[in-house]
Amino acid sequence: MSEERKTIYLCLAHMSDEGWEQKYVKEAFDTNWVVPMGPNVNAFEKDLEAFVNGRADGREPLDRKVVCLSAGTAAVHLALIGAGVKAGDEVLVQSYTFCASSHPITYLGAHPVFVGSEPETWNMDPELLEKAIVDRKEKTGKYPKAIVPVALYGMPYHIDKILAIAEKYGIPVVEDAAEGMGSRFDGQVLGTFGKYGVLSFNGNKMITTSGGGALICRSAEDANEIMWYATQARDAYPYYQHTAIGYNYRMSNVCAGIGRGQMTVLDAHIEHHRHVQKLYEELLADVPGVHIHKQPSDPRFDANFWLCAATLDTSVRIVGQENAYKEVIKTAVGGAAGVIHAVDSATTDCQPNENVEALRVFMLSKKIEARPTWKPMHKQPVYAGAPVYTNGIEEDLFKVGFCLPAGPYVTDDDVRYIVDCIKEAVVK
Repeated sequence: MSEERKTIYLCLAHMSDEGWEQKYVKEAFDTNWVVPMGPNVNAFEKDLEAFVNGRADGREPLDRKVVCLSAGTAAVHLALIGAGVKAGDEVLVQSYTFCASSHPITYLGAHPVFVGSEPETWNMDPELLEKAIVDRKEKTGKYPKAIVPVALYGMPYHIDKILAIAEKYGIPVVEDAAEGMGSRFDGQVLGTFGKYGVLSFNGNKMITTSGGGALICRSAEDANEIMWYATQARDAYPYYQHTAIGYNYRMSNVCAGIGRGQMTVLDAHIEHHRHVQKLYEELLADVPGVHIHKQPSDPRFDANFWLCAATLDTSVRIVGQENAYKEVIKTAVGGAAGVIHAVDSATTDCQPNENVEALRVFMLSKKIEARPTWKPMHKQPVYAGAPVYTNGIEEDLFKVGFCLPAGPYVTDDDVRYIVDCIKEAVVK
């Protein structure tokens, strides 16, 4: 009897073969450093600094500082504070992204202004960005306080163009590289270009600390300020005195132990994801109507391919398509252990095409996780009425896009099986 096939997930956490993660976690328990500070936190920050400051072409290393935090979302939040964002301000943020890119703006009482995507990288369109800046100045009398581009699925954004625009108008850039750990532009790690750079170590990211994130800062002074806010913003008195609102955002020493171990496999993980992407490109090349998302031919772009994304032509018919969106689903796709808010309708005013949804369901029946791409934030009900500057590209991509498994546990045979299942799903 053949062994039952296990579900192929998008990106599962993968520990080092040597068990470094367990070693460092055990040290935390053995020494009673089970608090949001300690030797593992300090060492993990140094390991991250060594990684992000290195340049692929051997140029002089950078001198960025890293602060480890409880989540990537916390990193976005503190970066916005560091950039001077306050209640009533506007922040320009990529619309095609996960909600953690925009929600922290609202934590501060500020207002997100969404910027659409360009078709090459699927990331923030520099032309729309400048249009938004000029228009917001005309409408509000002041410039937005920050710009937040996002490395969607690990794809680098046009950071050279974005930085030039940011400098022209004097607006700081907060790079959301949560999905782009190890992605580079012109040999330089994403997250090191702007005033701040956000990293995420959530359970399905390139490396994990179970939960957690980090903020890349341009100077020790900036890092110290972020550290202060992350540890409840306490003033230097022999008792607790506060002149600002702080947060309990420091990373646990236990979680940092996992991160230290994960740094030993980071390069291997990145290389694996790139290998899987290349294999998808080869195997899907002759599948009509299915198009794997590739990075630009410009050699400066070096994506980590955290997830491999693709699009499905509207003309392609999928097995079971006639049943798509006919029933209200009971579980969410992705998310936190199925914790969802019940809904009354099976459809919304902006959703993947029926053939994309049918493909998701078909692949699930084959024990393959295939997820829709992020729904643009300006189409989310929670942001109804928010300003948006778009050519509609991200909306069109959301309707036809889907993500395929790419994590360290995905083998070459898995990729071949996934592609075979896609071919099987297509109605001839």
